[in-house]
Amino acid sequence: MGNPHIPRDDVHAWSEQAAEAAELFKGTATRLLRSQKRLLNFYNQNLPATDGQTGEVSVYLLSVVVRLFDRAGGRLNKVNGAQINRAAAKIGGLTDTLLPFDEGFPERVREVADRAQPHILDEALWALFERDEKKEGEVTVDPEQSGLIFLMLWVATEALDDAWKPPADFGAQA
Repeated sequence: MGNPHIPRDDVHAWSEQAAEAAELFKGTATRLLRSQKRLLNFYNQNLPATDGQTGEVSVYLLSVVVRLFDRAGGRLNKVNGAQINRAAAKIGGLTDTLLPFDEGFPERVREVADRAQPHILDEALWALFERDEKKEGEVTVDPEQSGLIFLMLWVATEALDDAWKPPADFGAQA
């Protein structure tokens, strides 16, 4: 059994705060990604080649995921190689049932019952696949690239959940 789920309202509010204060968030993002160097290296080495803007979006989304665990409190340990390998094996074993990266992809993902932190993953699905309105200056990411980015964020979320120890009084509901 994994950790209790970070509440959906918190996940959304914290994600929006990061987006609204993007310039301020850059320093926090840098600090958080430095603290998870092994995860960042795995992410950068395994994400297929993207153009500059798509790559920036991808790393930004990873930093938001790390920030969500950080904001939830407790202790976020450094992700280790074994945690990354377990998460990658889990997600890799699901890809045949999840593909293709079409409009049905988000629903197929949501059918996976044992997703760690489903509210974080739903927020990523919304940002990459379901969001209709883009703000001025936002990058449009190709659906194939969005799918690959999402799978990498899923691996990261699983590994981070394994490394995260919520506060003793954490009372989140699924």
